[in-house]
Amino acid sequence: MEGDVMDKLEAMVAVCDFDPITGSIPATKVEITVSCRNLLDRDTFSKSDPLVVLYTQGVETKQWREFGRTEVIDNTLNPDFVRKYILDYFFEEKQNLRFDVYDVDSKSPDLAKHPTDSNDFLGQVFCTLGEIVGSPASRLEKPLGGIPGKKCGTIILSAEELGNCRDCATMQFCANKLDKKDFFGKSDPFMVFYRSNEDGTFTICHKTEVVKNTLNPVWQPFTIPVRALCNGDYERTIKAEIYDWDRDGSHDFIGEFTSSYKELCRGHSQFNVYEVVNAKKKIKKKRYINSGTVSLLSLSVESEHTFLDYIKGGTQIHFTVAIDFTASNGNPSQSTSLHYMNPYQMNAYAMALKAVGEIIQDYDSDKMFPALGFGAKLPPDGTVSHEFPLNGNVENPYCNGMEGILEAYHQSLQTVQLYGPTNFAPVINHVARYAAAVHDGSQYFVLLIITDGVISDMAQTKEAIVNAAKLPMSIIIVGVGQAEFDAMVELDGDDIRISSRGKLAERDIVQFVPFRDYMDRTGNHVLSMARLAKDVLAEIPDQLISYMKSRAIKPFPTPPAYSPDHTQTTPI
Repeated sequence: MEGDVMDKLEAMVAVCDFDPITGSIPATKVEITVSCRNLLDRDTFSKSDPLVVLYTQGVETKQWREFGRTEVIDNTLNPDFVRKYILDYFFEEKQNLRFDVYDVDSKSPDLAKHPTDSNDFLGQVFCTLGEIVGSPASRLEKPLGGIPGKKCGTIILSAEELGNCRDCATMQFCANKLDKKDFFGKSDPFMVFYRSNEDGTFTICHKTEVVKNTLNPVWQPFTIPVRALCNGDYERTIKAEIYDWDRDGSHDFIGEFTSSYKELCRGHSQFNVYEVVNAKKKIKKKRYINSGTVSLLSLSVESEHTFLDYIKGGTQIHFTVAIDFTASNGNPSQSTSLHYMNPYQMNAYAMALKAVGEIIQDYDSDKMFPALGFGAKLPPDGTVSHEFPLNGNVENPYCNGMEGILEAYHQSLQTVQLYGPTNFAPVINHVARYAAAVHDGSQYFVLLIITDGVISDMAQTKEAIVNAAKLPMSIIIVGVGQAEFDAMVELDGDDIRISSRGKLAERDIVQFVPFRDYMDRTGNHVLSMARLAKDVLAEIPDQLISYMKSRAIKPFPTPPAYSPDHTQTTPI
């Protein structure tokens, strides 16, 4: 009995502690940097092209879920990856991690095409986040395993707690009279930047593009968070190495110099002209001066705005729901139907709607939400509609709060006939029409589509998403039931940006999840809904910020706090 009470209390805490603004329970954020040494060489005519995939393990389900990937580095067995993983760190939880290393020769991002028993698999390691953080200098070195009878090399994982510095620096560099490294032409130079760690080691933080066949390159400007350069310590050493690019990955070292963010902030001046020095060359050659110079051409700093800055400034998030009324859901009067109205518990549609809606509604001041259905025959004449209001009012499809939407949903099930096909484009275009009318950042639109199955209008939906990606809009798709949702994964665009008629989507605005992955095995629906909401809403803040940045929209100033002290006085 006491155990049951504790379980319920824990479930309540899990939901109450959920922070809708950050999409996660408050935590310290740590940045994980990955390097590997002496990897297996799987390629016949060149070295491996490694990539590392991080998986995190669910606390209850114990299922491994992909968290993120590094970039692919060509032709090397000793990669230092630039792309980091940023994880929430909880001291009180065992956060299991798995790092899989692959040799990626094919262009396919689908890791099913690189299974762990294939020639593309280079090894894996299991650890916890606490293990990395708790290692000396928060640096964990472990042997890779997973291939019987093979030495797979080692993986080096470094953790650093992120400071709160929100500035971003945009810099441009050029070089003059660099050493010539190529026999038949000039060098192909690129720069690699490193920040210094507290233990004296260096962590890679940026790599420029390669400028071909020149000893006087001008690199493109690049933008980097200041915390990535120095973690908020402006006097911390920043090291830059200059290399001559070679196709086989054996890039030739030209030289290096050091600076600090404080120095770089002086901008384009004599203080930011650096001698590029090759220490080995300096020892060998008495008359050696340098291997060229690098100059900072420009530096500008901008503060990175957060999701909360926009919300504080008054940006409203408008929530629209679209529910699948196709016949594949089953007859709503039968208990096998996904739309079955059990008097004792919500069906999957209602749970998904309530889970997402109850969090988003906090960011919409009037709490009035359009609720649409698609794929049904409507009374009185049986016309098939892919964009009908659940409340039956074409002029005013708005429902009052979550309860209003659920009531309209229940009412629709009794009045419309489930039919088909499963078309998404009409409801996406419906919301896009409203989003297209707002250009000032005062409103952002989120469409939740809940569906049971295979999409029928893929080409039209892709086109609608590509067009919507230019607008202040995000789309969440929740799949219910046991159907295959392969097409939805394609719409998600996490691995390959969605395109239509040769045009790429400007932003990734779609997040798809199957609800079955979040169902609590003990039947705790509160926990299921909290998990679902946490995952599907996690990308919304970044999607909103990416839209605002792409349109150079800054947050509105925070309105002054209301003070009740202002009493009117009349002069006597």
